[in-house]
Amino acid sequence: MAAAENPNRSFDAVVIGEYERAFYGDQFDAVLTALRGQGIQLWLPEADGPVNLKDPVHQALMLLLGSQSRREVLRARYRVLAAMHIQARVQGRFLGGRPPYGYRLADAGPHPNRAHASWGRRLHRLEPDPATAPRVRWIFQQRATGRSVASIARELNDRGVPCPSSADRDRNRHRTRHEWIVRTIVGILENPRYTGRQVWNRHGARTTGPARHSDPTRPPAARGWATSDKMTHPALVDEATFLAVQGMRAARPTQDGGTRTYILTGLVQCQLCGRRLDSHWVNGRPGYRCRHGHTSARNRPAELAKNVYVREDHLLDDLRARFAETVGHDGPAIADYLRSNDLTIMCGGPTRDVKAFSSIPIHLVEDETAGGQLLLL
Repeated sequence: MAAAENPNRSFDAVVIGEYERAFYGDQFDAVLTALRGQGIQLWLPEADGPVNLKDPVHQALMLLLGSQSRREVLRARYRVLAAMHIQARVQGRFLGGRPPYGYRLADAGPHPNRAHASWGRRLHRLEPDPATAPRVRWIFQQRATGRSVASIARELNDRGVPCPSSADRDRNRHRTRHEWIVRTIVGILENPRYTGRQVWNRHGARTTGPARHSDPTRPPAARGWATSDKMTHPALVDEATFLAVQGMRAARPTQDGGTRTYILTGLVQCQLCGRRLDSHWVNGRPGYRCRHGHTSARNRPAELAKNVYVREDHLLDDLRARFAETVGHDGPAIADYLRSNDLTIMCGGPTRDVKAFSSIPIHLVEDETAGGQLLLL
């Protein structure tokens, strides 16, 4: 397609010998439209010459060929994925991609396929990176002692330890952030490849074709992973520690064994920064707070505005007074009414006032016992 855009190209037609390897589904329309825009004809043996989509016979032919091509693509994809699954599970082969943080690629000998070996292709395996492997071990050790993920990320940032994208800039030129975040630490703690076993198919793959926003790509479940039967590379953490750390990822139970319920979750928005307020349990009752984008992975900047905190019972009292005749006094019913009507409670303005669906401002005061938060009273 790039050569077709060259005005000095040496061809004026494209001949497709095997349609199964050229397009599938509705891809033909896009290809033909692009070529016709450059004044290039597209020839198919099945059409006995150039394709003309204005001809109803050719239209029906292309629909049929596209359907058959799609079936062939699905068959080929199944065969390839099945072979890769066996190679990862039985052979423990490294099947490409970037090495996990803490490892680097090492040569593992010639490719077992003679054709690939004749082209100079070789196998690779993982080996510990002397610069980053100790940091991975340290992360697992700290988490195993019960330390929070945010605290680990904060210490790494304070010590100036390069994050994975900064440690390997050649593979991460598209990334702009140069700091540790909670999600990065969690990704390391959840990666079973640090136990010395090869794992494949942990992440979903985007297939060829137009993006379908209604069907987003989701990571496969753990039962769909291909895990090697034996150790394939040096482990950075033993399996017992790895499994113990996974258990610590579970939500901690409350002291009384009950379940904490937040009625207005997702309905309270900060006027200062526009973010949704997080659910936050304080002094035995539900509330909502906004930290204006600050996370526990970094120390709090001095110039950052104080947290906005609002108690749920105070919000519900104000909402009951406003919607008593419309909805009643039931809190969940009021929350359902707000969601169904796309209504949002705005809290925390430049004057430290809150207007919850009314023109009466509810003033905020600073409470030293609340860690410098703004409390709605």
